[in-house]
Amino acid sequence: MPIIHDLTHNRKKSVDVEGSINMAEILLLNGPNLNLLGSRETNYYGTDSLSSITESLSIKATKAGHNLTYLQSNAEHTLLEWIQTAPKKGTSLIIINPGAFTHTSIAMRDAMIAVNIPFIEVHLSNIASREIFRKKSYFSDIAIGVISGFGSLSYHVAMYAAIEELSRLEI
Repeated sequence: MPIIHDLTHNRKKSVDVEGSINMAEILLLNGPNLNLLGSRETNYYGTDSLSSITESLSIKATKAGHNLTYLQSNAEHTLLEWIQTAPKKGTSLIIINPGAFTHTSIAMRDAMIAVNIPFIEVHLSNIASREIFRKKSYFSDIAIGVISGFGSLSYHVAMYAAIEELSRLEI
């Protein structure tokens, strides 16, 4: 199948011989300590596990005709590698919860700019209402949107927004 490039947004999508759009690739990235969801500071992060959230999001993506790939890593270099290889894998959109890297990782910010794939920043807690050091995000100003403060619902709202954004790519 040929790869069509939407030069306006620098986004890729597959088109079959008849010209119909095939499933888009959505990448969900989760940063440090998110593997502890469900048991860690439930007053901020809720009781849903990351596996239950990703399972539900995968079902939503599939029902919308898309594919969801996901990774959680406590290692910045692993997240960087996934971001950097996303264009080669045909990723159309990224949903990312950088965790603590939100406030520290210029390297991940630079990678997101370099790959030029639209992304949605997600947080379970409202980072603007937390400690001073959590109020600064290195991602918010380059994201197509930021969703925070709704617990695991933040991820579901992000998936809904991602599906809507991807529908705009259809020719």
